[in-house]
Amino acid sequence: MKLHLIAPSGSLPDPQVLAKGDSWFKKQGIEVKNLACGKRQFQRFAGTDQERLDEINQLANLSPDHAVMSLRGGYGLSRLLDRIDWQGIAKQVKQGMKIVGHSDFTAFHLGLFAKTGAPSFAGPMFSYDFCGDVSDLTWKHFQDAMTQPRIQVEVVSPQVMDAPIGITADDKAVLWGGNLTMLTSLLGTEFFPSKEQVKGGILFIEDVNEHPYRIERMLHQLLDAGYLGQQRAVLIGDISSYRLSDVDRGYDLHGAIDSIRQRLGPKTPILTGLAFGHCPDKLTLPVGRYASLSASSDAFILQANCV
Repeated sequence: MKLHLIAPSGSLPDPQVLAKGDSWFKKQGIEVKNLACGKRQFQRFAGTDQERLDEINQLANLSPDHAVMSLRGGYGLSRLLDRIDWQGIAKQVKQGMKIVGHSDFTAFHLGLFAKTGAPSFAGPMFSYDFCGDVSDLTWKHFQDAMTQPRIQVEVVSPQVMDAPIGITADDKAVLWGGNLTMLTSLLGTEFFPSKEQVKGGILFIEDVNEHPYRIERMLHQLLDAGYLGQQRAVLIGDISSYRLSDVDRGYDLHGAIDSIRQRLGPKTPILTGLAFGHCPDKLTLPVGRYASLSASSDAFILQANCV
């Protein structure tokens, strides 16, 4: 595997951590290219807008046998979306390039799929996932997604549903999603998938530092915009690092999700426990590929194409 880094969003608070990630990948026999991107700093960003844009657009000329990984999240991609060479990058993706990240990088996943139909991967990032203690689960699922034609994920956790779920390959359900805040920020723009692209799909979401009422509000927005209700299922990943207060009086994340369940009804079940988001144990999920899903009251199995 050839690993090429890009830094399209926030800068590293401490660039010295780059050496830890570089050393870890070397032990796996993998050379990390473009490590210098992690040293750029301009205000809160990993370089000026032009530097970060040029780096992304250079992917259109990078050998397609690379896995491309975002350095970290933060904020910054929203500034660049209207100038990204989507078609040039999609051409490389169709020849085998795989592009990975999450959080702010959700904007790239959605933009690429909306503009070209090309897939990418919601998964780990260099600084968060490989510059400290590396999760065995994160590494295994990242390798599987980069090297295997199809992934399978089993989540053993109690689920709320009226009847077992069976979404097969014949249903052609598109797996898509990412960070909920980024999803709603792009809603109504040309960088958000059309309803036709994701109708009958499987949406997965995660978020961090967002109170449950904000999670609920954003899900209501997706529902009122006509997207949530046309999904075959919604998968909830890690939603963490928020703080409840006395005025909540028992209101919590479960209450927020139940509010959405009541509006959606049994047609679009909401499943929980997906290992994805701002958490150490993280899956790598293809965005824009067909997936199948089977679920019962105590577990669900997700399968998705990677090629």
